[in-house]
Amino acid sequence: MQTFDFIVVGSGSAGSVVAERLSASGRFSVLVLEAGGTDRRFFVQMPLGYGKTFFDPKVNWNYAAEADPGLAGNKDHWPRGKILGGSSSINAMVWIRGAAEDFDAWREAGNPGWGFDDLLPAFKAIEDNQAGGTDLRGTGGPIHVTDNRKNVHPLTHRFLSAAQAAGLPLNQDFNGAAQEGVGVYQITTQGGRRMSAARGFLRPAMKRANVTVETDALVTKVLFEDKRACGVEYLQNGAKQTARAGREVILSGGSVNTPQLLQLSGIGPAALLADLGIDVLHANEHVGRNLQDHQGINYTWKAKVPTLNQLLRPWWGKALAGMQYLLLRSGPLSMSMNQGGGFFRTDLSRARPNMQLYFQVFSTVLPKAGERPILTPDPFPGFSIGLSNCRPSSRGEIMIRSADPTVQPRITVNAYSTNSDVAEMLDAVKFLRRIAAQSPIADIIAEEVLPGPSITSDADLIQDFRKRSGTVYHPVSTCRMGPDPTSSVVDPRLRVHGLTGLRVIDASIFPDNITGNTNAASIMTGWKGAQLLLEDAG
Repeated sequence: MQTFDFIVVGSGSAGSVVAERLSASGRFSVLVLEAGGTDRRFFVQMPLGYGKTFFDPKVNWNYAAEADPGLAGNKDHWPRGKILGGSSSINAMVWIRGAAEDFDAWREAGNPGWGFDDLLPAFKAIEDNQAGGTDLRGTGGPIHVTDNRKNVHPLTHRFLSAAQAAGLPLNQDFNGAAQEGVGVYQITTQGGRRMSAARGFLRPAMKRANVTVETDALVTKVLFEDKRACGVEYLQNGAKQTARAGREVILSGGSVNTPQLLQLSGIGPAALLADLGIDVLHANEHVGRNLQDHQGINYTWKAKVPTLNQLLRPWWGKALAGMQYLLLRSGPLSMSMNQGGGFFRTDLSRARPNMQLYFQVFSTVLPKAGERPILTPDPFPGFSIGLSNCRPSSRGEIMIRSADPTVQPRITVNAYSTNSDVAEMLDAVKFLRRIAAQSPIADIIAEEVLPGPSITSDADLIQDFRKRSGTVYHPVSTCRMGPDPTSSVVDPRLRVHGLTGLRVIDASIFPDNITGNTNAASIMTGWKGAQLLLEDAG
C-alpha cells in the first residue's frame, strides 16, 4: 500500500486544479484517482465533437434521473464526464463566472472568504483571456478563454440585433461589470482545441515527479481511523487497491459522485445507510440533499436562408468543415454550439437577471440514435433560441440505492416543483417568441417548428416546457457549504463537518447555484480549495 500526502478523488474541473496547486511547490506528493480514462480522444479535443461524447460510455457516466412529474414523467439524461478533465472534457465550453451577487450571497450566508471580491483574484489567476486583461479579466493563467466575436456565424448578429430590439442591451463581456444583455459567448478553447481543466492544470502537473495519476480507478470507500480520513479503497482492473493519505483525502468527484462516495463510506442520512446495511460513521441528513440544477428548453424555427444545417449535414459539408478544422483549426468545428446568448429578467421589477439565453445557428429537431445530433443536424435550414433558469427554487436529492459502488445513485430532480419556477419559465418562453418577432431575425423565419404556432395558451406552453425541457448539466449543492453542521455538509474551509482529514472541493459545495454555466466557478472552487489546503498545511 502506497502512502501520499494528499489523495484527490476525481480529475474534473476542481480536482485537476487541486492536484496542480498542491504539487506545484514540490513539497507534497499527490495521488489523483480517476474512474475514467484518457482525454486524448479526437472528439474530446475537437470543440464541437461533444455531440459524440453525449452518450459515449467510454467517457460519460450516462446517468438517468428518476421519472420526474415536473418533466411530464420523463427520465432525464444526465451526462457527466468519466474521463481526465471530468465534465470540462465534454461540456459546451461557455465561460461564465456567475454574478458577483451570487458569491456575495455565499459570504453573507456565513462563509467568509467566498464573496466576489475575495474570489476575483482566483478567477483572474485562472484565466488567459484573449480579450485582454482588465480589473475584472485575467491574462497569463492556465485556462485560455477565446473571444469569439470575430468568428461567429452572421445569423448570430441577427439574433443579437433582434434581442436588442426586444429590449435587451448589448453586453460585450458577461464576466464584466454586469451580466444583463446579449452578446457573443467566450469559450474555453485554444488553437481550435478544447481547453479542459485537464489540459490547463492536470497535464502540466503530471510532468512532476510528485504527482501520480491512476485512471480506470473507481474509488469505492474512504477509509478512517476513528473519525480521521486516512486513505481510500478503489477498484482498478477488477482488483481492489488501497492507498493511504498522510495528510488529507479530497473528494472532487462532482455533485453526483461525491455524495455517493460519502454515503458509501458511512457519511449521510442515517436511516438510508442503515437500510442498506452500511455502518453509520457520521450521520448528516444533508449529504446528497439540496440538489439544484438549471432547467432549459429550445424553441426552433425553420429559416429562409442557409444555416449550419446545410454545412454540417451533407457528407461534402462535413468533409469541408473537417478539412477546415484539421488544416486551420478553425470553422464551426472549433466552436461551441452556443455562439451567442445572454441574460435577462422575466420581470423588470427583479433586481437582476434570472434567465440565460443560448443562440444556436443550427437545429436538431430530428433525433439520431446513440448521439446528440450536433454533427448531423436537421435536413432543413433551422436555428434555435434556448434558455435556462438561473436560480430556480426547486430542490432535489441524490441518494445511493445500493451498497454496491458500481450501482448508479438515485437522482431525484423535482424540476418545476414550485409555482415560482413554473411562472418564471412561462414568462421566459414567451420572451423567446418576442425576440423571434423582431427584425432582423424575423425577416428570415419561414415558420416555427417547436413548439409550433398552435401552442399559445398558458396551459399549453407549460405542458410543452414540462415535456421538452431538461437539465442543462449544472447540478450543484449536494454537499453544500455552511457554518452550521445541522444544515450543511462542509464548513467554509471545505472540511466535512464532524470529521478530520477529509474535504470536499467541487461544485457540490456551492451553497446555492450561480447565474450561468458552472464550469468556471467549479475551477475557481478548486483553486480556492487548494489555497485553503496549503494554508492549513503550513
